[in-house]
Amino acid sequence: MSKFLGFILAVLLAGPAIFAQSAPPVLSGDFQFVGSSNAGALSFQPVFYPVLLVPLGKHWLIESRADLQGFISRENGKTGPYEASFVNSLDYLQVDYIANAHVTFTAGRFLVPFNMFGERYSAAWVRNLLDFPIIYPIGTRTSGSSNGFMLRGVIAAQENWELNYTAYFSALSTIENLQSGRAAGGRMGMFFPHAGFEVGGSYQRFLQNGDYNATGAYFSWEPLPIPLDTRGEFAYSPNGQGYWLEGAYQLSRDRSYTTWSSRLQLVARVQQFFRGKIAPQDFLPAADTNRVDFGLNYYLPHDVRLNGSYGRQYSSTGNFNSWNFQITYHFLFPLLPGGPK
Repeated sequence: MSKFLGFILAVLLAGPAIFAQSAPPVLSGDFQFVGSSNAGALSFQPVFYPVLLVPLGKHWLIESRADLQGFISRENGKTGPYEASFVNSLDYLQVDYIANAHVTFTAGRFLVPFNMFGERYSAAWVRNLLDFPIIYPIGTRTSGSSNGFMLRGVIAAQENWELNYTAYFSALSTIENLQSGRAAGGRMGMFFPHAGFEVGGSYQRFLQNGDYNATGAYFSWEPLPIPLDTRGEFAYSPNGQGYWLEGAYQLSRDRSYTTWSSRLQLVARVQQFFRGKIAPQDFLPAADTNRVDFGLNYYLPHDVRLNGSYGRQYSSTGNFNSWNFQITYHFLFPLLPGGPK
């Protein structure tokens, strides 16, 4: 895997000549500052998520995303002096060969394609609430990323529907910031474009630590006449099972973001988790858990978003409140002169 990453870096440093027949490389991503209070313990996080896209001709694409975070909190949770730490990880660094609409071949480090949250909604600018769903670790062990190979594309499509698929294999990696589990799996979904509705299912076989299966199902619905986005997932493994449902409603049907009502979005999420018999270190709650969250998103000009949210978690290990505030700046620009603005 380290040799592959070295090859990618060599390509990126090869100079402008390699992009002569391609669109220019693009750098995008998010700057974010987060303030949180969980069970009364305050913390602050400056975060940087850079995303790099490098087209190579009509069929090849290199894409990457890193996660660079600082964490500031009190030494003993609620008391003591504030301490700061820094963590970083590489979410993905992959090469895509886009053969046609039916097949895209990916090699490298990529987000685990289990259900939809990790791939589609984990980016800071895209997700409606700061916290990931409770069941996110199911199917995404060990780090949410895989090191290996993936195939994806459209099996068949008509005017009113589309059947898509993803299949992948991941190798075990214990390299710092590049961890992944040995696993294989796939996902299949049906998309109905006129209804704005998608439904699908996922399967994974985890091939280490006592092989076991994880299964999941998901849906997403964006009704065209209503400024409402709804989505949800279910996931099951021997470690536990659960679901989450989320809705985000924009106060105006006009999505131009030019009036206060079109800039304001109301968000709510409910979720439940039920602990299984197996309880390894899997980042899942230690006991059955219920949680509800409410949030407000306000989109300012120049790609700046304010978000505030409140959550209440119920569990036999303790009930607590969670408050979050975040400001996010989203950016995108070409890396070579003469590229599109």
